Amino acid sequence: MRIRVGHSPDPDDAFMYWALTTDLVDTRGHEFEQVLGDIETLNQWARAGRLEVTAISLAAYPFVQEDYALLPHGASIGSGYGPIVVAREALAREELGDFEIVVPGAMTTSFLALRLVLGGFRFRELPFDEIPEEVASGRADAGLLIHEGQLTFKDFGLVKVLDLGEWWLLETGLPLPLGVTVARRDLGDDVLHDVSRVLRDAIQCGLDHRAEALEYAVEFGRGIDAAVADRFVSMYVNELTQDYGDEGRKAVTELLRRGEALGAFPAPVQIDFVP
Repeated sequence: MRIRVGHSPDPDDAFMYWALTTDLVDTRGHEFEQVLGDIETLNQWARAGRLEVTAISLAAYPFVQEDYALLPHGASIGSGYGPIVVAREALAREELGDFEIVVPGAMTTSFLALRLVLGGFRFRELPFDEIPEEVASGRADAGLLIHEGQLTFKDFGLVKVLDLGEWWLLETGLPLPLGVTVARRDLGDDVLHDVSRVLRDAIQCGLDHRAEALEYAVEFGRGIDAAVADRFVSMYVNELTQDYGDEGRKAVTELLRRGEALGAFPAPVQIDFVP
């Protein structure tokens, strides 16, 4: 069976699925095809049920929960760090509500987390890789950065105003789950089980062959050097990527519970992991 796997064209996702480009993983008779798209595009594709397996924002899961179930691995979870808000000069958190903030998508987990911090605020959506320059040029007052922008913002002369992962850890004592991997329910139990095992093995294979996987991942770094790519991969491909564990599942539950209380989702959230 052909299984299309959607993920962002960034180093951590590329690292996770490097093994699918090799013969190092038993694909259990299935053909895996990687499909690249920025995270907000993947969120929208999931709403249409376009791909069999895909990375999405955790905040998008409630919108697709009838069609997709969470895989127990493949998540991007950071403890004490996460998406950041930047500006051209230092601002107090309380001042952010007075400014327009450019964001990488209204369905991203970063946007939901920022809503949990600020409540309502003015925002404008922009592709994530255009946000640093939008703020540096003065066309935007502040920007919400994801992916490698969390590490490269100083190259644009920007300063960090707020780290959402740090805020979340202080608020809850939990890591911040950002991206998750989901599989379409209509694949059926047997195929879902196969897919889960293949992707788990692929992640472990990348960790076991770190140098080779990292060399591949750097190609997706949009100009960042190997050292920055290595640091970024280390942030978001970790033990919680291989399995959420109790802590990761608790973090997922808490974030979605708070989002539900905020009225961010169209229906009550049913958290359902593939066994």
